[in-house]
Amino acid sequence: MIYRKHLTRPLAMALCLVAAAMGSSLTQAKTFRVAVGDAAGGTQHELGLKFAEEFKARTGGQHDAKLFLNGQLGSEEDTINNAAMGTLDFSILAINNVTPFSPSVGVLTLPYMIQSLDDAKTLTQSEIGQGLIDNTVRDAGVRIIGWAYSGFRVLTNSKQPVTRVEDLQGLQIRVPKNEIMIDTYRAWGINPTPMAWSETFTGLQLKVVDGQDNPYITVAAMKFDEVQKYVTNIRYLFSIEPLVVSESVFQEQSAEVQQAILEAGKAATAHSEAWLVAQEGKIKQELTAKGMLIADPANGEQEWIELAVSKVWPKYYDQLGKDQLNTALKALGRDPI
Repeated sequence: MIYRKHLTRPLAMALCLVAAAMGSSLTQAKTFRVAVGDAAGGTQHELGLKFAEEFKARTGGQHDAKLFLNGQLGSEEDTINNAAMGTLDFSILAINNVTPFSPSVGVLTLPYMIQSLDDAKTLTQSEIGQGLIDNTVRDAGVRIIGWAYSGFRVLTNSKQPVTRVEDLQGLQIRVPKNEIMIDTYRAWGINPTPMAWSETFTGLQLKVVDGQDNPYITVAAMKFDEVQKYVTNIRYLFSIEPLVVSESVFQEQSAEVQQAILEAGKAATAHSEAWLVAQEGKIKQELTAKGMLIADPANGEQEWIELAVSKVWPKYYDQLGKDQLNTALKALGRDPI
């Protein structure tokens, strides 16, 4: 009897250790959910795919991330709210949908603030960008861990060519529910129609609205060429789409998993930049081949710029802070306000 006890005790201990290790592994392994507002083939999708690939690799395959496209998990506004409450892990959404929750990121949506991809990188991957990340954690309960660069939001419509501000008269243009973007169109003399992203294609198809603005990559991914004909290369807003993680979910992870999340987000950001450069020109050619007519604004867009900057920027000096705006302008090599 004593002999059996001496044999079974080490064996029992070993079995307990194995079971505990297996149980721990099974408990910790997780497939994180990533809400994506856009369809497959767009910048959001590309950023999400790269993030999932890098995250899985950096956790040795223990963790994974699954993308839910086309707003399956709710509108972009819903997903950032759900992430803030900790009921959703990740979301990829347009920066203008972050602004209502963390107003300081509105600096990225001021008309003509960002005038190139380099400007976008400067404002997101610098001390300024880190400040916006910190503010978003504080204000919205989510952490920006990656950035998708989608290019300038060009104007599309189904009725007529638009090259001058006056050509907008009589057009119903869809915009997100974002005050800066709404005020920009008002500065150009029309009242735009705020509309949820999930309703936009149907709104264009049913002629509830005549047009909208989004980057070429999004226009192609959402098949807007099926319901829009005319494109105007306005450059008032460079579309940036952050990947956010719920701060409560992030804080629940081990230091190693947190580091994997941050490193995967950084790798996905670099991929997004390269992907935009590689794809945008090709996509413009494809849209032209499908019948879309592309035009540039008259006189180098000067009238559009002057109206937007003079009428919209002063309205947001208090909200965004002149100090923040001047810091951003200095980083971009421009004169202060």
